[in-house]
Amino acid sequence: MASIQFLGAAGTVTGSKFLLEHQGKRVLVDCGLFQGRKELRQRNWHSLPVPARSLDAIVLTHAHIDHTGGLPRVVRDGFHGPVYCTSGTRDLSALLLPDSAHLQEEEARYANKEGYSKHHPALPLYSVEDAQRALKLFETFGYERTREILPGITLTFYRAGHILGSAVCVFHLESTNQRVVFSGDLGRYHAPILRDPQTVRSATTLLVESTYGDREHAETRPVDALCEAVNRAVERKGMVVIPAFSIGRTQELLYHLGNLERARRIPELDVFVDSPMACDATPIYLAHAEEHDLDMSAIVERGGSPLATKRTRFITSPKESQRINQFEGPGIIISASGMATGGRILHHLKHRLPDSRNTVLFVGYQSEGSRGRRMLDGEKEIKIHGQMVRVEAELRTVSGFSAHADWTEMLRWMDGFEAPPRQTLLVHGEPSALQALKGRVEARGWPAYIPGYMEKVELAK
Repeated sequence: MASIQFLGAAGTVTGSKFLLEHQGKRVLVDCGLFQGRKELRQRNWHSLPVPARSLDAIVLTHAHIDHTGGLPRVVRDGFHGPVYCTSGTRDLSALLLPDSAHLQEEEARYANKEGYSKHHPALPLYSVEDAQRALKLFETFGYERTREILPGITLTFYRAGHILGSAVCVFHLESTNQRVVFSGDLGRYHAPILRDPQTVRSATTLLVESTYGDREHAETRPVDALCEAVNRAVERKGMVVIPAFSIGRTQELLYHLGNLERARRIPELDVFVDSPMACDATPIYLAHAEEHDLDMSAIVERGGSPLATKRTRFITSPKESQRINQFEGPGIIISASGMATGGRILHHLKHRLPDSRNTVLFVGYQSEGSRGRRMLDGEKEIKIHGQMVRVEAELRTVSGFSAHADWTEMLRWMDGFEAPPRQTLLVHGEPSALQALKGRVEARGWPAYIPGYMEKVELAK
């Protein structure tokens, strides 16, 4: 019997890791890190329940660290097979994985220096060298091109519209004629830059993400909310500080800010992109013309810069980043991380939060326990770098910029199936979101199930 064991993103949003087994072959779909609460992060140190060297292949849905960040450790533990993905995922992973490894090494170095680790010496989860070894295993092919990745197992990628390179993965198990579909993270319809999620016609088993299974994106025109937030900050001569993921969200913000500026809906402002990774990722987005939607392509054809305003500054060095503190405003700072869990955004929040002229604009999902969620939940002081910082700045959230489909868009994508899958397995969501989407899927007459962490489920024929 074919089966899937749920090694991550089961009952929670992060740590995507699904072990597909069929006729003695093992394929790991995604190899992500857990993020958020300490008890989740501690799972990153657990070895796989099967030896890493027993895996025949790894398939990646997209490059985000909660889908790829465990790969260097699995390689260090003995995996040496192919890692299949799209070319966009490979190019972005070449930025993300070494950066993740560098952060692991820095954290271990700091723990040893300060002596706060329970382990002596503290070691990184993996090294930059492990990340580079993992990247050498990548093999890419394009959307809608079926490839036999193991005897009797073929794989086809379809566009997911989430970030550059993101894919819905369709496995065909030839001996049993089973079609196993992994949604990965699905994007929005009519979102800028990337093409819409592609329709998949059939599945015997469907694994579908549930991040927004209990929520609907409120803003039908999130660009209007962005425009209003910027103009309000301009009136107060304040800064708009936007915690944003370096890949995907930052490029979308630059696209919208450029359009608003060209339409003269906002004034020309200094826009600081203070994220070395975002600075590196933005040219990659521009380079992959095969993924651009028609509007993005049209701007490029006219010789425009679709991912910048007139006064966008891409900040790379720490000294340049520090100099932003001297800028009084009005202006815009876009910096990572998107949930304010780390990165340069913390320095900007520390400096700007106590000033009521400023605005902190959240443009993406804030997971439970993150600084972003705690601020939105009303905490008046937030600890940053060991100091308590007053929250006096105006806090705003624009959910319409999420790169995740909400429940209405999830059901729209499911409408593309010509017949209900024989089983629908709900993953990549917090418990309330999973339960809500389960009810909606079952209301369609589809059998749905929420697997538990480490559970193994036999696949329907």
